[in-house]
Amino acid sequence: LLFAYMLSTFSIFISVSFYISRNILVDKPNDQSSRWSSESNYPPQYLILKLERPSVVQSITFGKYEKTHVCNLKKFKVFGGMNEENMTDLLSSGLKNDYNKETFTLKHKIDEQMFPCRFIKIGKSVIVFLHFLYREQEAIRLCLKHFRQHNYTEAFESLQKKTKIALEHPMLTDLHEKLVLKGDFNACEELIEKAVNDGLFNQYISQQEYKPRWGQIIPKSTKGDGEDSRPGMRGGHQMVIDVQTETVYLFGGWDGTQDLADFWAYSVKENQWTCISRDTEKENGPTARSCHKMCIDIQRRQIYTLGRYLDSSVRNSKSLKSDFYRYDIDTNTWMLLSEDTAADGGPKLVFDHQMCMDSEKHMIYTFGGRILTCNGSVDDSRASEPQFSGLFAFDCQCRIWKLLREDSCNAGPEDVQSRIGHCMLFHSKNRCLYMFGGQRSKTYLNDFFSYDVDSDHVDIISDGTKKDSGMVPMTGFTQRATIDPELNEIHVLSGLSKDKEKREENVRNSFWIYDIVRNSWSCVYKNDQAAKENSNKSLQEEEPCPRFAHQLVYDELHKVHYLFGGNPGKPCSPKMRLDDFWSLKLCRPSKEYLLRHCKYLIRKHRFEEKAQTDPLSALKYLQNDLFVTVDHSDPEETKEFQLLASALFKSGSDLTTLGFSDVDHVYAQRTQLFDTLVNFFPDNMTPPKGNLVELITL
Repeated sequence: LLFAYMLSTFSIFISVSFYISRNILVDKPNDQSSRWSSESNYPPQYLILKLERPSVVQSITFGKYEKTHVCNLKKFKVFGGMNEENMTDLLSSGLKNDYNKETFTLKHKIDEQMFPCRFIKIGKSVIVFLHFLYREQEAIRLCLKHFRQHNYTEAFESLQKKTKIALEHPMLTDLHEKLVLKGDFNACEELIEKAVNDGLFNQYISQQEYKPRWGQIIPKSTKGDGEDSRPGMRGGHQMVIDVQTETVYLFGGWDGTQDLADFWAYSVKENQWTCISRDTEKENGPTARSCHKMCIDIQRRQIYTLGRYLDSSVRNSKSLKSDFYRYDIDTNTWMLLSEDTAADGGPKLVFDHQMCMDSEKHMIYTFGGRILTCNGSVDDSRASEPQFSGLFAFDCQCRIWKLLREDSCNAGPEDVQSRIGHCMLFHSKNRCLYMFGGQRSKTYLNDFFSYDVDSDHVDIISDGTKKDSGMVPMTGFTQRATIDPELNEIHVLSGLSKDKEKREENVRNSFWIYDIVRNSWSCVYKNDQAAKENSNKSLQEEEPCPRFAHQLVYDELHKVHYLFGGNPGKPCSPKMRLDDFWSLKLCRPSKEYLLRHCKYLIRKHRFEEKAQTDPLSALKYLQNDLFVTVDHSDPEETKEFQLLASALFKSGSDLTTLGFSDVDHVYAQRTQLFDTLVNFFPDNMTPPKGNLVELITL
């Protein structure tokens, strides 16, 4: 039997961009670049494969390039086990330097009893020796760091000359010389500025937590139009965004009493709504509807819409046909692609489904949603039970539907369980659909899986059975999700529950980010709206209230979310809908901020040195050079800046020793500043994080 597997873990490495670890998942003997390769042996390199299910692994096969190649593994070891922490040695061997695949038998019995593995680890056979060398190298680097911090110059130079081990990247050695040894602060600022411009602070920025910044959008009104110059209150509407023109398109919805057929465009640049159509049906477009779905093809500037909700009182064989429309932005025209997609091999009439566009291949993917049926149908024995739509693909050029996965209750490795109210996103770079959450009948689903549209493969990221409450978005609450393919992030706004029973439980907004590469969730913020209402009404204006049936779109080029409307779920006003419009920016420290902050730290230290020798010159430096590096609109920065003047009145006896009793105060202070600045650089450039003295236990 052949076992399907995924790449679970790999060692941190520096590689040529096309020698990525994912290459091991495919067999391409005619592609010389189809391998995983690293430029470094430190730390030791390895791969861990995760099987779809625990299996008795009896053999392993290595593919090779069609010609002999220097990168073929000469010696390797294979380990296996049910978890990554506890593995058994299964094989020690090596590959011949030829072009033939090689299969090796693995140890799979202990005391004549077969044992299963879920994880397979592949590494060089010298991995233990390399690990020892790595630890020895780090120990020497800790000694070098300690010697330099305490200005033991001879010991530092002697150890470095003997071992030929570098403490850090040459750029940081240059920074240490300019800052700590020479006190050339201007040269330090130039070096930091070059580092920022070269992108060396990008890793630090990516590791910082986001801070959400909501802003309510008040669009410009067209004179004389009054309230008609913007979309009215609604829920169950749909929005898409053209990131090239920064235009948000909104269509349809339910205003509390009727379905809507108006079509709007919002220009971010002009901060203005434009009504494209008051009634799209009159312009050969779709009828009034809600709970439909839209997607946009930005390359061809076309919008597609599919599905809608129909009240049971108006359902009949004619109304239950699933029409499918396309809107051309440039010509401002609608086209009916299909009167009934079910008759064309596509989905039946559904609502609360999901739809994604693959502009590169000109394909549309739909998944889930509840199928609408006539009441009292005798033709379908399951008519009384909810029916859900499967996973479909639509070729926009050929206008052909294809069923990729039927709705399945069987949790097989390639099966998908259909649902409503879920999230589905398309990653345009790795060409995968990501699907999670939703509801099936009365069951809230908490699984998370991806579907590779090219290989037709389902990968279970999480089956939803782990007890990680609080570490992932909660089920049972309305979720709106977006994706940033460049940052490899999925964003999820969790709002109000549709269930009246759950609606009063801990009503709040929360915003989550899923890091695709690290396979980890993080919560940007949670807030309790009830607490806000009891404290200060003005706080409610800082961000949107919890809701459902709203819409959220994301401009991945400009990194801005837009939210409109929805149902606030007020028991006293069941027909109430919202028409508020919000933007959301997820903010991290910018390169400009970090450059200014580093200059502030350098100039602050320079001022403190001047204050000890020339207070008058220090005062002028404080008022001019240091002043310009402070954000005076920030109360904390302003207060800290104002307190710096006290340094002009400190004597030498007031200065702290910083724990370096064997060096003078200036050297110790500069060393501390150097250690602070180093934190902004990538880890592979910096000295070890620890300190030698911390290894000594008392």
